[in-house]
Amino acid sequence: MDPRAALTILLTVLISILLLFSLWKSKRKWRNMPPGPTPWPIVGNMLQVKMTDLIKSLVELSKKYGPIYTFYLGSRPTVVLCGYDILKEALIDNAEEFSGRGDFPAVQMYSKGNGIVYGTGERWKQLRRFSIATLKNFGMGKRSMEERIKEEAQYMIAEFRKSKGLPIDPTFGFSSAGSNIICQLVFGDRFDYEDEEFLNLLYLINNNWHLMSCTWGQLLFVFPKIMKHVPGPHRKIYSNYQKLGAFVAKRLKQNKETLDPNNPRDFIDSFLIKLEQEKENPNSHFNYETMLKTTVNIFFAGTETVGSTLRYGFRILLRHPEVEEKVYEEIDRVIGRDRQPCMDDRSKMPYTEAVIYEIQRYADIVPMSVPHTVTRDIKFRGYDLPEGLNIIPLICTSQFDPFKFKNPNEFDPNHFLDENGQFKKNEAFMAFSAGKRICLGEGLALMELFLFFTSILQNFKLKALDNPKDIDITPESSGLGNIPRPYKICFLPR
Repeated sequence: MDPRAALTILLTVLISILLLFSLWKSKRKWRNMPPGPTPWPIVGNMLQVKMTDLIKSLVELSKKYGPIYTFYLGSRPTVVLCGYDILKEALIDNAEEFSGRGDFPAVQMYSKGNGIVYGTGERWKQLRRFSIATLKNFGMGKRSMEERIKEEAQYMIAEFRKSKGLPIDPTFGFSSAGSNIICQLVFGDRFDYEDEEFLNLLYLINNNWHLMSCTWGQLLFVFPKIMKHVPGPHRKIYSNYQKLGAFVAKRLKQNKETLDPNNPRDFIDSFLIKLEQEKENPNSHFNYETMLKTTVNIFFAGTETVGSTLRYGFRILLRHPEVEEKVYEEIDRVIGRDRQPCMDDRSKMPYTEAVIYEIQRYADIVPMSVPHTVTRDIKFRGYDLPEGLNIIPLICTSQFDPFKFKNPNEFDPNHFLDENGQFKKNEAFMAFSAGKRICLGEGLALMELFLFFTSILQNFKLKALDNPKDIDITPESSGLGNIPRPYKICFLPR
């Protein structure tokens, strides 16, 4: 036999033995885990799913293995949770044990464990408490914030009026409005809709949301060590975050140069004051890096979630003009045409409220949440889940749980209406996640959605470019986020 061929065979055998030994060790370490498909060395279970539709594949696996099963993301064992009951049991009933932040390489390469979205442990807890308290001090959830949102709604309406009823892509109009609310809290001011720097920031956020939700983003999620060396669009995620970070760093510098400790203007000022108070504490979690990454987290999340929900929501309305007509009737009856909508109107508009909630349920903007980890060894449903284990809570399986929603795969506002036509909440609604990792801006987002949604429909009739029955309201791609298909819309003055 050719010596080179013999050497090749020997190396192949040795590598196979090492891989099998590694898999055997892994199985011993993770014994008494939930059942799941048998993994392959290196690739784990990735050959058993469609990378182009990972979330749907994970949901399908639950039909075979049950509401809790083990899935290998490459070499990393992960437990997948499906359905309202088990999600509630994990994220709410055992909130502390499931509150760790799991692997999400696309962002962690930039954040490195800093910030309130991708941080964990005591650092995350302190940053979250500080952020919630500070944002509330600047009006989040208060009447003063309602006035800011109403004012921003008028800027958005003025922007859409410029189209004069011609078809436009509403993406940046919706994103600008949502972003300007969070900008006022974080940076102390808003941006003009034609500000080039602002539009570039919105593009970076929108682009990253798309990249993290496409197939390239999924490959980076599963094989981070390999994919960071592979050329492709996924490599823009890190560079986009760096550019967002550079903008925030510039604002941090500006605020520091003009800071009045007795008169904080915004979130950044408050963080700078906190840094000064903690400077003698060597164990403090408040430093420049946590300030930078936390600010980027809040800016990104506050911009993209509301913008995406509005973008998806109005596409759904184009598909369902009969729903749009019922909302017009309620707006005209309760608000009329002569004054702006306000939050006091919400309790008198059950159908509109139900439509907004159903949009969030059906659009399912963040279908799998951001991965969690187990913070300590726990016995859960008869299985031993060790500290540090990655958890994927498939929030979409609560939002589409057939035991909680009569027609889960259909857009139906009746999911949030009782027999008397009054608005009713549904415990399976988890658009903002649940437990200790629930979105800290939930109340603000709901206020924005109601005021923006009603303000637009008070002023405009919507017109689609296609037959409503031909409009596809399934997502263009599904990963970290469900991305609505691109479209144009005509805003016709009413």
